[in-house]
Amino acid sequence: MTTDDVFIGVGLLVVLAVGSQLLAGVLRIPALIVLLPAGFAAGALSDVVDPQRLLGAAFSPLVSLGVAVILYDAGLGLDLGRLKGHNRTVVTRLIWLGVPVTCLLGAALAVPLLDMSRGAAVTLGAVLVVSGPTVVGPLLALVRPEDRLRHVLVWEGSLIDPVGGILGAIVFRAVDAGTQPSAARGVLHFLASVGTGAAGGVVGAAVLWALFRLVRPGEVLGTTAQLAAVIGVAAACDVLQDDSGLIAAVLMGLSVANLARIDVPVRRTFFETLVSLVIGLLFTSISATITPASLRHVGLPALGLAAFLVVVVRPLVVAVCTARTDLSRAERTFLGWMAPRGIVAAATASTFTSALVARHIGGAARILPATFVVIVATVTLYGLTAAPVARLLRVVRPSRSRPLLVGGEPWAVDLATTLRATGMEVLMWAGPPEQRDRIERAGIELAPGEMLAGATGPGAEWEGVTGVYLLTAEDDFNTLATSILRGGVEGPVYRVGPAAGSQGWAAPDAGGEVLFGPHLTGRALARRHRDGAGIVAVPAREAVAGGSDLLFVVRPGHRLEPVTRGGPPHAGPQDTLVLLTPAR
Repeated sequence: MTTDDVFIGVGLLVVLAVGSQLLAGVLRIPALIVLLPAGFAAGALSDVVDPQRLLGAAFSPLVSLGVAVILYDAGLGLDLGRLKGHNRTVVTRLIWLGVPVTCLLGAALAVPLLDMSRGAAVTLGAVLVVSGPTVVGPLLALVRPEDRLRHVLVWEGSLIDPVGGILGAIVFRAVDAGTQPSAARGVLHFLASVGTGAAGGVVGAAVLWALFRLVRPGEVLGTTAQLAAVIGVAAACDVLQDDSGLIAAVLMGLSVANLARIDVPVRRTFFETLVSLVIGLLFTSISATITPASLRHVGLPALGLAAFLVVVVRPLVVAVCTARTDLSRAERTFLGWMAPRGIVAAATASTFTSALVARHIGGAARILPATFVVIVATVTLYGLTAAPVARLLRVVRPSRSRPLLVGGEPWAVDLATTLRATGMEVLMWAGPPEQRDRIERAGIELAPGEMLAGATGPGAEWEGVTGVYLLTAEDDFNTLATSILRGGVEGPVYRVGPAAGSQGWAAPDAGGEVLFGPHLTGRALARRHRDGAGIVAVPAREAVAGGSDLLFVVRPGHRLEPVTRGGPPHAGPQDTLVLLTPAR
């Protein structure tokens, strides 16, 4: 390829990756539904976007490192405190029992349906066991299922990727060597991969812990240090043992997210942007390697395989893995209807297909196009039906607001208690230990994360936070946190107003919605509360005591609308008013 061809190819892949995600966001559909057809169409119309021509032998290693970065990011969003009881049992069974059952059943049907040899069919079955956070996360964001279902699916998707990658490597090695997949040899290879990945994860986590504790890099260097560590450790592990880098990446993310006394620099400004770009590039580049000719005799049989996995295999696996647990029938049914295939399936299929074709393994050329069809079919099916199915089963989270109140001042805790009394789910976060104790004594749920970045990062998305309210006594903190959090969390960010004429180091008009009227600053609220003012909730149709100030309007369905400097929201007769009453 000429230099001009490389420029055009790389530029087109980046534009397609980002443009497809933008289009998917506008259409409110999973990005994968757009990314795969876009890459396939580009590859069919032009040779310049073929990554194997652009990158040559570097393509497969770069795919593996890109997947490692994605899995590290997924590991950072996993809170061990949320995986307990029967949830832990279900996730463990889905990994250690569901993976081999799915692999064997998928391979059994692939032999006659796709006219494959046993080796190619088992390889395809191993490839198709994985799901992954890159497809599960966006689907859950659209569906908004109950907390329990969300936690189980997120954990399964994040852990099944490295396990599936290692299983695929075991099967590939056996088939490539021309031998039957021996149970003893497979177990030894699996244990070696897990051991190498675990050791790499421990080393990587220790390096990051020492870095954050001793060097204390800022946000920019801290984020790039995480990126360098996960790529370096994953590459070293893959050199020692194939696909062990995926295990190391997930374990590093888990360790960093759950280690106590470790201040992880904010990563949203760069790391999440990088992960989004990597996902787009991987999907478009891998789908660009698939030719229309390769789909000619694979399309319909692969659709039949996808239907078998969706209608028979997944419900069977979930039924077995949830037996004798306290999950309801509706929860089990929804889990049985959620198993989209994602980036690791595409990456492993792309890695193994060319090597098996070169070995003249019967049907090996059908592995990648069949995987492509199954990915598109499952993501499209689940993307279009998951929300209606969840509503039909009544496992959708209520549309009520779930505010995160930041600050543990007595008046803020009183406000949280009043909002909870209206039937609303309320989260709080505070830094000082005495404020956290005050929140817990009041029976209010503390948001996860020792730092505000942790409470408003991926955890906030999984906890269903719909808005952040900065209510601390530090005006500068509220102002600065508003500017940092805006655009980084789902929902709006509000802050209490600073005292009139305050001369803090942060500009008081740095942006963000300011709560309440101009005379109800944070200090004024705290003072009036100390003097005996109360925070109460009363129906809008009842008379309001003189001298009361309106703070919030709670709509039917527990939707929260605050009073801002722009004015109070209109209150209807069915609404509830949250008021600051005069001092007794």
